Amino acid sequence: MPRTDLFPDIEPYETGHLPLSKRHVMYWEQSGNPNGRPVLFLHGGPGAGAGAVHRRFFDPRIWRIVIFDQRGSGRSRPLGSLAENTTPDLIDDIEVLRRHLGVAQWMLFGGSWGSTLALAYAQAHPERVTACVLRGIFLGRPREVDWFLHGMATVFPEAHAEFRAFLPEPERHDILGGYLRRLKDGDPAVHLPAARAWSVYEGTCSTLLPSRETVQAFAQDRTALGLARIEAHYFEHNLFLPPEGLLGGMHRIAHIPAEIVQGRYDMVCPAQTAFDLAAVWDKARLTMVPDAGHSALEPGIRRALVEAVERFRFAR
Repeated sequence: MPRTDLFPDIEPYETGHLPLSKRHVMYWEQSGNPNGRPVLFLHGGPGAGAGAVHRRFFDPRIWRIVIFDQRGSGRSRPLGSLAENTTPDLIDDIEVLRRHLGVAQWMLFGGSWGSTLALAYAQAHPERVTACVLRGIFLGRPREVDWFLHGMATVFPEAHAEFRAFLPEPERHDILGGYLRRLKDGDPAVHLPAARAWSVYEGTCSTLLPSRETVQAFAQDRTALGLARIEAHYFEHNLFLPPEGLLGGMHRIAHIPAEIVQGRYDMVCPAQTAFDLAAVWDKARLTMVPDAGHSALEPGIRRALVEAVERFRFAR
């Protein structure tokens, strides 16, 4: 019978910290089968970091599971650093990690910002990618950023009102600018409350049904600081993507097979974006989950993701 839920908890068989520059050090880990099919997990945000639960999307008998925390995120150091932190930097970091681990090719698995980074990396290095499993698609287009900052108020007006009310009245016309001024401030008394407000807003809007556990996880200082500061920084710079955007580079990965999993009621990354991506990717199969929002851990999303990975387990 096909697997339809997460695999049991496992521990890494190898972990490390890889110097990337004089400023940045990357946390990485490997779990599962050391001789298995390599898969790279790309976390969301940008800035959210990865966790133990993310190993559980993959059959540890089949997959060599590689997970890392992107610059400024999670267990990478320094936390929340914006210097030398761009999408091209992250693409280069993935290549540094690939060479360090001796991986020739790997499958990419990413959701939300992780889907953005997966597409950007695949378009830069298509010869290194065997397949993609992507969830909650975010292409970094201006209208998608505007939706996050303003549009989610149409469905989550209370959460958006709190998000906006954190700023003094004279600054509420420029939500991104108001938050950036605080998030970039060196004083924790200034940047931590702003980070929590930003992150709680995102966590509140991430699930179809209210989830106290999700909001509490987003509210943790370490998670909130990495997520809010780096996310706002990337929004300020149009996600550091090329002028033609990711859809403009799809011809470079047209041959790569993909599974796209999308929650019908995803309010952080609405379903139209996944539909737009699938429409220009003949090798992609779009699965629209009818009873889910954005979070990878909602029952319908995690089931669809595990099934998608399982379809690639023996593919060549």
